[in-house]
This record gives sequence, C-alpha cells and structure tokens, in this order.
Amino acid sequence: MSTFPAPGRRLVAAFALCTAAALAFTACGFGGAGAPGAGPAARGSRVPTADVVSSVHEDEAAARLLPADVRRRGTLTIATSVGSAPGATYLDDGRTIAGQDVDFADAAARVLGLRLKRQAASFEAILPALESGKFDLGTGNFGVTDERRRTIDFVTYINDGQGFAARADSGLERITNLDQLCGLTVSTGAGTTFEATLEDGRKVCESEGRKPYTVQTYADSSAIWSSLQQGRTDVTMGTINGLRYAIAEQQGFRFLGEYRRLDVGFAFRKGTPLAPAFQAAVDRLLTTGTYRRILRKWGTTGSAIERSRISPPEVGG
Repeated sequence: MSTFPAPGRRLVAAFALCTAAALAFTACGFGGAGAPGAGPAARGSRVPTADVVSSVHEDEAAARLLPADVRRRGTLTIATSVGSAPGATYLDDGRTIAGQDVDFADAAARVLGLRLKRQAASFEAILPALESGKFDLGTGNFGVTDERRRTIDFVTYINDGQGFAARADSGLERITNLDQLCGLTVSTGAGTTFEATLEDGRKVCESEGRKPYTVQTYADSSAIWSSLQQGRTDVTMGTINGLRYAIAEQQGFRFLGEYRRLDVGFAFRKGTPLAPAFQAAVDRLLTTGTYRRILRKWGTTGSAIERSRISPPEVGG
C-alpha cells in the first residue's frame, strides 16, 4: 500500500467520541451509539462557532415537567465527553467546549429555564458517574442500546451509528457489512462498542470459508489514524457523523458506508424524573426551528429525528 502525507493535527485526536464495550453503544455511540468517532483534531480545525442557542427561550409547559427542587435550584450538572467534532471538541483557547452535543444540551436547558454546570469527563467514566449520582446528565454521542437501557435512561435527540472509512488510495469502494471485511485489518478504539461489534462478528468470515478479519484496537486516538495512514490497518470503524466530518475536513480518506444506526440521547441515571422535561425540550426545539439550525451548523442533517423518545428499544434490537 502506498503512503501519503499524514494529515497532522486535524486528524490526530479524531477518535475520542466512543463507547465502552460493556455498555455496548454502537454509535459512540454512536460512540456510543458514545463513540470512537472520527473527526478533525480537537483544536483549530475550522470548528463552527455560530451562535444557534442564545435566541432560545424558556417554554413554561416543558419547564413545569421538571421536579420542583430542580426548578428552584435552576441548575444541573452535566458531564461532557470531549473528543472531536461534530460531537464535542475544544476551540483554539483549549478551554471552550463546542459541538453538536453542547449546542443541544444548552438549547434544551434554555427551554427548561435551567443553567448547566458543565464538566469535561472521559467517555468511559460518564455512565458509571451518572449511576453514582455525580452528574445529573451526560453527553458523549451515547447510542441507545438494550444493554445500556438496563442501567441508564436516555432522551433521544439525533440518530447516528457505525460506519467505515479507509485511505482514499486503498482501492476499497464500499463496506456496509462485516463479511466485506474478511481478510482485512480493522482499527477501532479499545473498549468501545465498535470493538464489541467486530469481535461478535468474527465468525461471519469463517462460516463462509474465508480468511477472518483482524481487529486492531488502540487506546490513543492518534494511533488509530496513524495505523491507517501508514498502512498497518486497512479500515477503521467509527461513528457515521464523526467519520464524515473528518473526511470533509481532510483529504486522503474515503467514507465506505454505514453498518447500522442507533438513536443517540442525553444520558441520565435510571429512573430519573428529568427525562419527560428533556423530551419536551427537544420536541420544542424541533418545532421552533432551532433543532434544524443546530444540525445545519454541524453538517449532520442526515441525523435528524422526527420526535424525541425516552429510552426507545435499540434499533433492530
């Protein structure tokens, strides 16, 4: 396989949006659905900064669905997994967090008349922290899976999923099923649902009498892209939105196709009384046009949903 110049900072931190395998996302979920999501590196890579949130006003009907103590307090703590755009990344100052997850959370909070106290947290730490009560809610492109629904409640706001990408000069044109990976080496994030999906599907090649694919996992995001750049792996698996965003920002890669989709949502402790209010807030954003403006800002209009749902069954589950 021939080599090409490394994309540098724009793709170095690309895979931070992803999911813990034990909680089985698919989109980092997705990437979840949390997610190894691929995207331009965190800082300085044309991250959009248009304000699509400050014009959002409180909706009394939605706010009334909040628990009384939350309305009195007026604040909630939110954990945000910061990795790469479009989910959540840092701006050039290295402190300001921006992204689709950030805009949706901030807009929903404004509908409910709340102020969010945001803390950056590692993807794999957020769901356990919600269970322990450390945070009120979390974002990280968390995909809604049946496994996760056993311990976490979700309020959906987009639909993302798992996809594949490769170097533009790889000769690979389209991959939408695991049996198309036979004989290839696939990279993804360690401990993610992408890894779980790949491991669960290993037998597909053997059952067809073909050479199995090899899964190469990395804990460091830059190592995932380096392996692809240097020809040590053939394909990478990540979130649909993250991969598409990365490829739009940097030449040298090709999106190969979608494997599956999952609903993505705000994550809450199981049994939370906050879910109905946040569902109403997302639906309000849908009717006022703010929802579409956020998607257009981040180039993810293909992930639009028609209405928000609370912990829906896993797509295809």
